[in-house]
Amino acid sequence: MHPQDTQDIQDTQRDVLVERTGPLGRITLNRPRALNSLTHAMLETVRAALDAWACDEAVTAVLLTGAGERGLCAGADIRAIHDDAKRGGAGGRAFFRVEYPLNELISRYPKPYVALMDGITMGGGVGLSGHAGVRVVTERSAVAMPETRIGLVPDVGGSRLLALAPGELGTHVALTAATMTAGDALHCGFADHFLPSAALPALADRLAAGDDPAKAVAELAAPAPHSALAEQHGWIDHCYAADSVEEILDRLRATGLPAALDAVEQLRAKSPTMLKVTLAALRRARALPSLAAVLDQEYRVSCAALAHHDLVEGIRAQVVDKDRDPRWSPAALAGVSAADVARFFEPPADGDLGLVR
Repeated sequence: MHPQDTQDIQDTQRDVLVERTGPLGRITLNRPRALNSLTHAMLETVRAALDAWACDEAVTAVLLTGAGERGLCAGADIRAIHDDAKRGGAGGRAFFRVEYPLNELISRYPKPYVALMDGITMGGGVGLSGHAGVRVVTERSAVAMPETRIGLVPDVGGSRLLALAPGELGTHVALTAATMTAGDALHCGFADHFLPSAALPALADRLAAGDDPAKAVAELAAPAPHSALAEQHGWIDHCYAADSVEEILDRLRATGLPAALDAVEQLRAKSPTMLKVTLAALRRARALPSLAAVLDQEYRVSCAALAHHDLVEGIRAQVVDKDRDPRWSPAALAGVSAADVARFFEPPADGDLGLVR
């Protein structure tokens, strides 16, 4: 290969590898030991590459992948967010101010942007892939917005994807932090195509040779696999159409179905505050006109979450101490008022994100 055809960052210690192979720009998230979790610097590197390639006539398509065998990206560096939130959250707000505009850029990128959601793709990983023009899942895909597990609310435009999922499937996935299979992700609108993982190298080769991404993916794609969520529309749509988390729980219990009762247990383990804020955020997202508007809303909610007890406590319990015993405040749904929820949607002290102008 001619050296001018490939511009490769050879330093494997870098957390993002940026290269150009022929007409293909490649971005590889390169923290495999940390499941490619995102740092502020990684987001800036991805943004710089996309900005440069957008006006580079030699680049005709972009491919996003993750290093290692475990997945594309598990989300943000949660420990870093935990430590920053304890110091006041300035770093977290700065992180979001880079991340959310990047998510919005991906949604309107002027060239084909192909995201391989192979393996674990969660949180911030969905933000880098779920708004892509071509979204590929494999038999190894595990797609989730798991924020309520750690006292947070779905962000990176995830609240829009969840709100637009068929029926109330997105509400169920958001509140319980359920993990979607490839079939579920396709059914819920988080992905477009299913490829066997063995076909991914061939796809990369075809893109590097200049093949049309949509055609290449279509020719390598396999039939969509089974979706368990698709079979559960009945009880999910009925239960999660309720106007409050309390009523959702009542409806779930009333079904007597094992899957619904399991959902009850999942919800009981989550932060009461973040459950109510998540439900409100999804309902509001349905009425918002664009991803940019949703990201503006998410910025308000995320900034408020950085200042809330439950985020630090949730990460402590799940990631730091790993005792899996978070002490939420308040500890019960009854302790979370409508006013408490409304405060999460107020502009932060240092100003809005302002993607919608």
